[in-house]
Amino acid sequence: MVVENSMTIGSIISQYGFPIIAAFAMGYFIYFIWTWVSSKVDPVIGESHMTLIALIDRVRMLDNDLIRLNAKLDMILQERERNNNEK
Repeated sequence: MVVENSMTIGSIISQYGFPIIAAFAMGYFIYFIWTWVSSKVDPVIGESHMTLIALIDRVRMLDNDLIRLNAKLDMILQERERNNNEK
């Protein structure tokens, strides 16, 4: 007579109960997702953060340039209008 030591999922559930097995499965799932996020996603977010800071600085610089150009254009238009009024 041969006794099997291997346990199938059905026998594990019947021995320990579904809530206990589901809790262990959820714990493993949370551990797997945590390690994946820590090893794969966090480094990419760190690199993206520096790129985002550089892009924000460039946008601010372009915004300042547009403000200066707009002020110069307003001054030129006012000067042109003043010259037309003098003639």
